[in-house]
Order: sequence, then structure tokens, then C-alpha cells
Amino acid sequence: MSESLGSAVPLSTTEPRPAAARRVLPLRHPGRWIASAIALVVVAQIVHGLATNPFFQWDRFAYWFLRPTILDGLLITLEVTLYSAVLGLLGGILLALARLSRSPVLRAVSWVYIWLFRSVPLIVVLLFLYNFSALYKTLSLGVPFGPAFLTFDESRLATDMVVAVVGLSLNEAAYAAEVVRGGILSVDQGQHEAASALGLPKGYQFTRIVFPQALRSITPNYVNQLIGLIKGTSLVFYVSLLDLFGSVQSMGSTYPGDIVPLLLVATAWYLILTSVVSVVQFYVERYYSRGALRSLPPTPLQKVRTGLRDLRARVRKEAAI
Repeated sequence: MSESLGSAVPLSTTEPRPAAARRVLPLRHPGRWIASAIALVVVAQIVHGLATNPFFQWDRFAYWFLRPTILDGLLITLEVTLYSAVLGLLGGILLALARLSRSPVLRAVSWVYIWLFRSVPLIVVLLFLYNFSALYKTLSLGVPFGPAFLTFDESRLATDMVVAVVGLSLNEAAYAAEVVRGGILSVDQGQHEAASALGLPKGYQFTRIVFPQALRSITPNYVNQLIGLIKGTSLVFYVSLLDLFGSVQSMGSTYPGDIVPLLLVATAWYLILTSVVSVVQFYVERYYSRGALRSLPPTPLQKVRTGLRDLRARVRKEAAI
């Protein structure tokens, strides 16, 4: 019996491989690599074309980029954008509250305003306001169909800057109203009920409970509107206000050989402005994500640090194997 047990053949003559030799091979994605290679080739072709085509005149681009005329127009663009963004947002909040009001008059007036300014092109609004003095030479405040208490000379009041800011603000308020209304409606109804159960005043409920939560939804949508507003300021050139685009157009008429580099200058500055707004948007969204997410979204610097740390860990692991 002992001899038969001693001469028995083992079930497996192959010894198990050590743990270090057993590796899980990742799933291959050839389509992803092919698409990435095609994208890199296309990007390289675009960069090569921009760098080597003499038609772009990069030396003239560098000459015009920081010229005082361009910087003066950029300053006007920033002023118009700032004033219009603030006034448009305030007007949008009032219009949104009117649309959510129980008063049928306020709801109707707000709806008509939003419908009108979302339907009329911005250039039409600006040109209409620019020629407003032809319809009303004076503006007055008083009793309808009665005496006027205050009278203003419209031609002196409506400067080019005022016309641009008013026109952009009126248009922006219509779109901001829907953004704000959508953000308020996105707040859970239980938050409204809890605030009412605590006996808090309506104004306090809105400013301290409802609106801060609505900002998580309002911020990304309104930043899109703000970026559109930055680009929309290029239309104020048609009401005789020389903003960034107006300065480029004026210089292009004086120096027709530099039209392309001047347009590239305007493009570069608009890219810089929208990039700055996008960075601010990220940090505002991150701020209002507190309490709604388990962990805040990482900043770009944190992403870079995490990527480098993962890369070092992977290299050490490969070296150990």
C-alpha cells in the first residue's frame, strides 16, 4: 500500500508561478490610439500652417498686440462688459422673481419682456437706441397724461457708452432671467418647505437658503451668457463706440495690409478674456459645491500633482517587477 502511494503520479507537474510573474494585462484599445494619432496629426498640421504661412504676418501681430489704440479699445470692452453683466444679472433676477410671482400682472409683464428681447436681434436693439432721440427728444418723469416733474434732454443723456451699456443690459437681462429662474426651480422643494417651517421671512429664505443653492445651477449657465456678452460687445462698433473690435476695424481701414494680423490680435484678446472668465467660473462652481459633494473637484494644480504621483508610483512598480 505504501509503495503504491509513493509511486502515485501528482495531479499537476507544473509548479505555480510566483505572484510577481502573474500580471493582469490591460484591455487594448486600438481605436482610441488610432483616433489620438489622427488628432495629433491634424493639430500638428494646423500649428505648422499657422507658423509657416507668411500671410499671417506674425511680426505685425506682435507690433499691434500691445499698441495703445488696441489697449484703449480693450479697456472699453472690459467696461461695457462689466457694467452690462452686473446690470443684466440684476435685471434678470428681478425678472425671474416676477415670473415666479403670484401676481398675474408681474408674470405677464416679465414674460412679454423676455419674449420681446429674446426675439429681437441685439444689433437691432442697439441701432434703435442709437436713434432713439429721433422718436423722443426729451424724457420726463411724472404722472401719466399729467404734469411732468423731471425732464431730461435725451441727446445729452444718451452718450455712446450709455447706449451700448443699456442695449446690452436690456438684452442680457432677458436671457439671465431664464437662467436664474431655472436655477431657482432646480432647488429641491423640501428646502422651501423647511425654510417656511422655520418661520423665516421670505426675503431671508431667498437670499440665505434658496439663492445660494440655485447658484450651483446658475453659475455655469450664466458664464456661458457672460462669454457671449464679451463677444457681443463687438457690435457696439455700430453705435460709434470704439471697443476692441472697433479699434481693430479702424486700424484695418487705415492700414489695409495689416487686416489679417489685426484680426488675429482681436482673436487673441477675446481668447484671453474668455479663458480668464472660465478660470473664475471653475473656482466659483467649486466654492458653491461645498456641502453638495462628498469631495470638492480638484484644482488644475492638484490634478497635475496627482498625475505626477501616479506616474512615479507606476514607474516604481514596473521597476520592482
